[in-house]
Formats: sequence, C-alpha cells, structure tokens
Amino acid sequence: MTAVVSAPAEAVAEETTAAAETWRHFRSNPLGIGALVVMVGMALIAVAAPWIADYPKGFGTDVLVPPSSEHWFGTDTLGREVFAEVVWGTRVSMVVAFFASALAIAIGVLVGILGAYFRRLDGILGMVVDLSLTLPVLPLMILVAALAGPSLKTIVLVIALFSWPEVARVVRSQALTVSKLSFVEAAKVLGGTHRWIIRKHLLPAVTPVITVSVVLTASRAVLSEAGLSFLGLGDPDSWSWGRILYEAQQSGAMARAWWTTFFPSVAILLLVVSATLIAVAYNDARNPRSRED
Repeated sequence: MTAVVSAPAEAVAEETTAAAETWRHFRSNPLGIGALVVMVGMALIAVAAPWIADYPKGFGTDVLVPPSSEHWFGTDTLGREVFAEVVWGTRVSMVVAFFASALAIAIGVLVGILGAYFRRLDGILGMVVDLSLTLPVLPLMILVAALAGPSLKTIVLVIALFSWPEVARVVRSQALTVSKLSFVEAAKVLGGTHRWIIRKHLLPAVTPVITVSVVLTASRAVLSEAGLSFLGLGDPDSWSWGRILYEAQQSGAMARAWWTTFFPSVAILLLVVSATLIAVAYNDARNPRSRED
C-alpha cells in the first residue's frame, strides 16, 4: 500500500521540479520574457479599456487628422479616435482569442486523447481529423460566417470549429506514445479506471503540448477574426482590429491616411509574434537538449 501511495507523490514531485526548471530556463530567454510582457500588457489593456479611452461612437469634427499630441493615433473618416478604436479592439480580439482557443483546445484534446487511448475509436476519429485538415479552411469559414450572420458568437464558433483538428493531431501523437508505456499498462492491470488513467497519466503528459497549442491557436484566432472582419463578416456592434481595417478600406482612408491601418496592423503583428515567441521559448525551456545547448 505504501508503494502505491508514494508513486503518485513522487510523480507530483517530479512534475513540480520539471515545472520549476522550465520556468527558470524560460526566464533566461529575453525574447520569451519580452513576448510574455507584451501579451500580459495587451490583456491588461483589454481589461482596462473603459478607463483608458472612451468607446468610439458617433462622429467628430476632426476628420482624418494625422497622429499628434492631441490625437495619439490620429482620427478616421468620421473623426473618431483611432487610439480608442485600437484599445477597444484589443478587448474584442483578446476575447475572441481566449474563447475560440479554449473551445478548440477542449475539442482537440478530447478527440486526441480518446483516439490515443481507445484504439477502436482511433480509426474513426483519425479519419475525421484528416478529413478536416484537408478542407479549405478560409473559404469554409467565410461561407459559415456569412450563412450564420455576423456576430461575436458566430466568429468564436467558426474559428473554433476549424481550429481543433490541428490540436487533436498533436495531442494524439503525444498521448499515443504515453499510452504504450509500461506504467499505463500496470495501472490497467491494477484496476485503474479509464477516467483515472487519463486524468493521472495522459493529461499531465500532454500538458506541455496543450500549453503551446493554446498560445498558437489564440494567435491564429486573432488573425482569423481580423480576416473575417476585414471581409465584413465580423460583429458590426463591437470594435475589433479587423473592423478598423474594414472601415478604413470601405471609406477609402486606407490609401490616403496611413495611420488608420498602421496601428491596428501593428497590434495584430505584436500579438501574433509574441504568441509565437512564447511558444518557441516554452518549447526550448521544456526540452532538456535545448537547455544543454
């Protein structure tokens, strides 16, 4: 009984040590830390948007004014502050990134682990994942968003619907390796339930993959939302970086007022690059070979 009880305790201790080592090596990566600071800063801007800038609505008298001390990011064709649009667009873009990636990760992890652990389901689930990965994602996203109607909920569901297969494939690959190890077989022989084995062995093993997938899926969600909003399929009642670009293109300001597209484009670039750098730095921190190098 002592051996049975101590084994999980040792596993928890090893996992705690591994997490501490990962964080220590992650902190030594200046690009990773810088990207994390940018990501946290964007999250804070999204939360504090009402205190940073008034919600952009109506119109103003200063039309297409370039950036200045009075108008930090300039104004658009209706005299609205581009700075306020970018700030409030950060909130919507971060919300889309969070919920779309969370839903995609949940579906992808469920499908990936079930396929790796229950071999009878692997063929069917693998075929569904492979089929989903061969579909032309962007045209289908445009079609579904157009048929469902523009709204924030539609954008989240559409992005998640076409993002989970990549997560499922990566999670399945990692979980499949773990499911064949001797301690998993021993847990089955000792009478461990499927739920217990998945929760205690498979999920901790794929956690690093999930962490990276969350970051990368969130960045793809922001790009997808910006693309759909730029095509006029975003939520017309809320500001996002894609909607700023869409309105600049529709009003003709894109060609004669560079600031109407420059600042939202920089925001999108910062988030995507930061997410990529965080994922790379985390992978390096988790990889013992990278630590030795």
